[in-house]
Amino acid sequence: MEADAQQSLVEQFVLYLAAERGLSVNYQLSVRQSLEHLLRFLEERGVAIPAVEEGDLSAFLGEMGQRLAPSSLRVASVHVRIFFRFLFSRQLIGKDPAMFLDNVRMGRTIPETLPEGLVARLLESVPLDEAPFGARDRAILEMLYGSGLRVSELTNLRNEQVDEQEKFIRVTGKGGKTRFVPLGSSAMECLSVYRRKARGMLLGDRRSPYVFLNRRGGRLTRERIRQILKERAEQAGIVEHVFPHIMRHSFATHLLENGADLRVIQELLGHADLATTQVYTHVEQKRLIELHRRFHPRG
Repeated sequence: MEADAQQSLVEQFVLYLAAERGLSVNYQLSVRQSLEHLLRFLEERGVAIPAVEEGDLSAFLGEMGQRLAPSSLRVASVHVRIFFRFLFSRQLIGKDPAMFLDNVRMGRTIPETLPEGLVARLLESVPLDEAPFGARDRAILEMLYGSGLRVSELTNLRNEQVDEQEKFIRVTGKGGKTRFVPLGSSAMECLSVYRRKARGMLLGDRRSPYVFLNRRGGRLTRERIRQILKERAEQAGIVEHVFPHIMRHSFATHLLENGADLRVIQELLGHADLATTQVYTHVEQKRLIELHRRFHPRG
């Protein structure tokens, strides 16, 4: 489902609140704000509204819980529940994933990550010399992991945003904010190979400002990138669920584990608030606890 179609569902719901329920403008604005956050969250995970599961909503509320007071979080959870109840009652979705959301624990959710070895296995399983799709897919994976990009930032990446000489990319993130993200040697090499040898094969006699293209020379969608990651993980024999945002989580977590400063990670991820980045410290704490239990004689 395209972003416009998903936004249309929100508009239908807000109109329902105004016209049929007679709720105040302030309440409508509050609901819209909660659902806009939900749409952005689902976009990053590559999940369309009709495919939402309870686990997606639990993860969303967990992420919101990092920024909201408990009372505000409860309000947001109500907005989510009545939104999906409305969609289900109008037969706009096949099931109500929020039916049992009251029972979902709304505490801080630790991001899913992949171990460094598993990421390396995934990346190295994609043949860079296989043009055009091997080179393209390897560059996609390397940049998601090597630069911590959101999938929307990757799909919208234009050629003029890439500086191969200085080895950085200019990224336009949430809220139209621009940040500069360095390209590591591996990501730079794979991106360079893709642009020199494979992109033109996909482009043919067409023109496109976008870096990553589909087989018809058009811009890749978030959904297709999600499919590519799933397919490449299966080909590598990886049973873990691999999706674009887990590469971003792994990027941040592995930086922290290897000694990077939290504020540097915040800048690289494009987080407006350090509190959002601090969730990765919980991943590191969990790892340290596991190591202690495993290796300390009285762990």
